[in-house]
Amino acid sequence: MWAASCLATCCASCACSACQSVVSGISRRSARIAYCGLFALSLIVAWLLREVAAPLMEKIPWINHFHQTPDREWFETDAVLRVSLGNFLFFSILSLLMVGVKTQKDPRDSLHHGGWMMKVICWCVLVILMFFLPNEIISFYESTSKFGSGLFLLVQVVLLLDFVHSWNDKWVGYDEQFWYAALLVVSLVCYVVTFSFSGLLFYLFTPSGQDCGLNMFFIVMTLILVFVFAIITLHPTVSGSILPASVISLYCMYLCYSGLASEPRDYTCNGLHKHSKAVNTGTLTVGLLTTVLSVVYSAVRAGSSTTLLSPPNSPRAGGEKPLLPLDKRDEHEEKENSKPVSYSYSFFHIIFSLASMYSAMLLTGWSTSVGESGRLVDVGWPSVWVRIITSWATAGLFIWSMVAPHLFPDREF
Repeated sequence: MWAASCLATCCASCACSACQSVVSGISRRSARIAYCGLFALSLIVAWLLREVAAPLMEKIPWINHFHQTPDREWFETDAVLRVSLGNFLFFSILSLLMVGVKTQKDPRDSLHHGGWMMKVICWCVLVILMFFLPNEIISFYESTSKFGSGLFLLVQVVLLLDFVHSWNDKWVGYDEQFWYAALLVVSLVCYVVTFSFSGLLFYLFTPSGQDCGLNMFFIVMTLILVFVFAIITLHPTVSGSILPASVISLYCMYLCYSGLASEPRDYTCNGLHKHSKAVNTGTLTVGLLTTVLSVVYSAVRAGSSTTLLSPPNSPRAGGEKPLLPLDKRDEHEEKENSKPVSYSYSFFHIIFSLASMYSAMLLTGWSTSVGESGRLVDVGWPSVWVRIITSWATAGLFIWSMVAPHLFPDREF
């Protein structure tokens, strides 16, 4: 018995040491990715509660205080919104706490990178507390989330533009024939896929014998924007690269498809209504995957001074000087602590707050699919217009990024 007790104590000690090592490793190297993991966990929790929590929530008096119990879909939407609100508050509080952090010497730098056990506990407590709030607060958050989701989509667009321009500049910077040929091949592939995609959209969303003028307008408008991108890029005054134009063209066509696919399944111009179950699952999976990847990309790109997440005085990633000799370790540690932070911690957490709102709208069909399409996700006219307007905003920002340096040569863009 004594030996077993000692063995159990040793095992517990080893487990605690292992957990401390993992947490310490996260705080030193992978804080941004750890936040992404926590955000992904919130998506999983929201998705699971959407499927299983409705019967339990029907029995909670301060939630189900109606004279007539709503449909099951109402409780599923409410569960997702409450998890999203807890996640939103968690990252918003962190964002407020991190306002003004400029150097690693600031005590709040350690809060951003460490204390993971306490952070996870606080996150769990916040999510649980959301289920004790009255329905009126959740309803207000639902309305606010539609605006916040639009801001998140705008951030996605800015990040995409940053990515394609960085990609183009990197390959052009090699100044070799191979990389110029690679730029041309990738651009041609993107254009071939774009125009092939447009043909598929005409086939699926403008069936013969139906008056589908709105769908026709969306597709033709996107094609016009594709040609405008190419014309501006190839104009002698701009002399831009065709790669960014081709990638943005493909993205705008995808957004057009995403918007048309979100039309109600009983709409006669929606050719996907015969495959609603498969399309619904695919749309949800792609949407959630896109959201997670966008947040991960935001976190990774935050380490570069060329992105919107970085303060002006932050050092470029990889630009650190070699370590000082070991006999000057104290001086080195002091110098390291006084270094400026490589990205804005506050804005970093705002990205996650907006992403929490967007994921809630994605899982609930922008709170319009209930009553229209049963359990379908991301279906309804608000979702259609959000996607289409995002496509137009993407086009506007890309065109502005091309012409602004020539219209205002004295300003830095």
